[in-house]
Order: sequence, then C-alpha cells, then structure tokens
Amino acid sequence: VQLQASGGGLVQAGGSLRLSCAASGIVFEAYRMGWFRQAPGKQRELVALIGKGGLTNYTDSVKGRFTISRDNAKSTVYLQMNSLKPEDTGVYYCWAQVFWGQGTLVTVSS
Repeated sequence: VQLQASGGGLVQAGGSLRLSCAASGIVFEAYRMGWFRQAPGKQRELVALIGKGGLTNYTDSVKGRFTISRDNAKSTVYLQMNSLKPEDTGVYYCWAQVFWGQGTLVTVSS
C-alpha cells in the first residue's frame, strides 16, 4: 500500500495550497480518507475526513477555509487550503483508515 502525498510548500499567510494524495494497493472507494497534520512540538491532529459516500468532516480551526474531496477514478484525495494562516504550518499526512502516507510539509509565513 502506498499513499503518495504532494503539494506542500512555502506560502504567505492568506495564500492557498492544494494537497494531493494518490493511493495504490487498496480498493480506494472502499476507504474513508483523511488528512492529519503535525505542527512542530505538537501531536498529530485530524484536519479533515471524507467518507466513502463523500460525507466530510473538519476540525473547527479549518472550517470554511479547507475543502477535502476525492476522485475515486484516480484513487486520489485532495485538500484545498485557502486563507492559510501561520498556525496551519506543519507536516500534512494522508490517511486511509489503517494506512498513512509519508507526509508533505506546509509552511505558512506571516
């Protein structure tokens, strides 16, 4: 199983990034998918989830700014991040129930 995350980078506060996670080795449409993040010195936390049927859930701090989506034909989950804030800085990990991706670093400068 591989979850290949990409799209991280350095962006100024107020900017946008789009993360992608391409999955292989799983029946993608059968899995809940999600994004977690880990800021320096902090525990990993949930950012957003998307169910098999497309139902979404977000942590309060990103509601209205981030959007999670999935393309089952491409076995890919996305995280569109708008109005980024310095506190969004961290390593973002793709999640497929019991599997984790390698993470992609997002740095938001003030």
